[in-house]
Amino acid sequence: MEGLSNITFTIVLGLLMLLVASSVSLAEPQTHYHEFVLQATPVKRLCMTQNAITVNGMFPGPTLEANNGDTLVIKVINKCQYNATIHWHGIRQIRTGWADGPEFVTQCPIRPGDSYTYRYTVQGQEGTLWWHAHSSWLRATVYGALIIHPKEGSSYPFPKPKRETTLLLAEWWNANPIDVIREAIQTGGAPNISDAYTINSQPGDLYNCSSQDTVIVPIDSGETNLIRVINAGMNQELFFTIANHMMTVVGADASYLKPFTTNVIMLGPGQTTDVLITGDQPPSRYYIAGSPYQSAQNAPFDNTTTTAILEYKSAPCPVKGLGVKPVMPTIPAFNDTNTAMTFTQSFRSPQQVEVPTEIDENLFITVGLGLNNCPPNFPSSRCQGPSGTRFTSSMNNVSFVLPSNFSLLQAHHQGIPRVFTTDFPEKPLVQFDYTGNVSQSLFQPLSGTKLYRLKFGSRVQIVLQGTSIVTPENHPIHLHGYDFYIIAQGFGNFDPKKDTAKFNLVDPPLRNTASVPVNGWSVIRFVADNPGVWIMHCHLDAHISWGLAMAFLVENGIGIMESIEEPPPDLPVC
Repeated sequence: MEGLSNITFTIVLGLLMLLVASSVSLAEPQTHYHEFVLQATPVKRLCMTQNAITVNGMFPGPTLEANNGDTLVIKVINKCQYNATIHWHGIRQIRTGWADGPEFVTQCPIRPGDSYTYRYTVQGQEGTLWWHAHSSWLRATVYGALIIHPKEGSSYPFPKPKRETTLLLAEWWNANPIDVIREAIQTGGAPNISDAYTINSQPGDLYNCSSQDTVIVPIDSGETNLIRVINAGMNQELFFTIANHMMTVVGADASYLKPFTTNVIMLGPGQTTDVLITGDQPPSRYYIAGSPYQSAQNAPFDNTTTTAILEYKSAPCPVKGLGVKPVMPTIPAFNDTNTAMTFTQSFRSPQQVEVPTEIDENLFITVGLGLNNCPPNFPSSRCQGPSGTRFTSSMNNVSFVLPSNFSLLQAHHQGIPRVFTTDFPEKPLVQFDYTGNVSQSLFQPLSGTKLYRLKFGSRVQIVLQGTSIVTPENHPIHLHGYDFYIIAQGFGNFDPKKDTAKFNLVDPPLRNTASVPVNGWSVIRFVADNPGVWIMHCHLDAHISWGLAMAFLVENGIGIMESIEEPPPDLPVC
């Protein structure tokens, strides 16, 4: 008996050790392997079928899920006819700039028939991000969600919801999006507006031929849903509302927020927002709506509304096949800037944060449109902007030109000359009334591939100042490789004498895409602790196509852990 009990004890001890080992291994970071195949896929929307570029034949593309601390390895195989790259929007890419994805910035494109494997680790981020093509206008259909869960053993800073739903807002053209932007660049005019907005690629039942595939979001009475909202649209800020339901905002751009309640949220392209809703209404069907926020006056836009349906599982069954008409929410007017600004100014970090207070680099950067005079050798058909001009855009009066023979990061890392210069101006070369009547002599920017050099660890403040050149507009400005604190926003021209009093240095929100208000400004701060070349651009794709961008060259620090990794062996060549 004694021998048997010893054997039993040994078995139990072994089982306990296995359990401990397995729980420890569960808590350790995981590596997730994926394969993305870019290919043309027939897609039917708005009564028409056309070939759209998709990932693995899915539209939207696959949702990637990982925990904070995990590593992702994604092999992208390009089987479509266009050059392509994938950007993992909002991922910090600490030392892994080669995996960031913007074409000709951190890599040359993946040519048709070639492949490239992106490798990166999620470090200190939780919440909702997304991925998308970063080459021409491929991202109109090549996009998907990237969800980062808390580390094993950790949890949300709010009660775990019963259900989670991801909703990607986007735009749809009854045309090839690549042709849309090519025509705009050829003519010098604005690109054609979209034909519909979509939720998870479906326009919803307010559009023709779309009722059958309207997205249904289930909910039960009394349960709480976490809804992850992503604006994957190309050129349009969007309001998001749910009929008769309040939303508690708890996160944005993979950072938690101090919860606040609202009946409408606004997202610029590139931005994400996490909201909690509760099934506290009579069981029925309620419209979820995405509608345009259009800040540019007199500019054409797609003034339609995309819908999904929030459906209570206990709702009465439709009678004889006739569906219960969903309740429609109150939708803000398309030009409701007050609602948009009130929403963005409600953001706070959950607790006090360490905002850089001593500043090493103080930049003032104007963002806005412009007009190039028609070159003498161009026919009028190529100058279809206002008064026979060509649309352009710029930061600090420099319209950004991407290289074509090397990526910027490759040129920096390998010391290749004459690909870029590091003389991007820290302030406009000419000061003017940015949001007033601007002299037409300032409408035409310079062109160049100008970067701004930052020492590793430098503390940076940027005033992003909108201009009224051509038309004032809300610009969603995205910085790659970094999150930043938005410490203040306002209308008019930024005035350092009075506006610094508005700075929130206690609990400002942490974001990767800042809305610069129409005819206004935003102030951001960050520490340059990630070496590499990082583009900062407007996420309205028409604007980046015209040059509304610049890039930071962040130098290596001391030692390996403050230096960018060596490029991977399969990095695409130009």
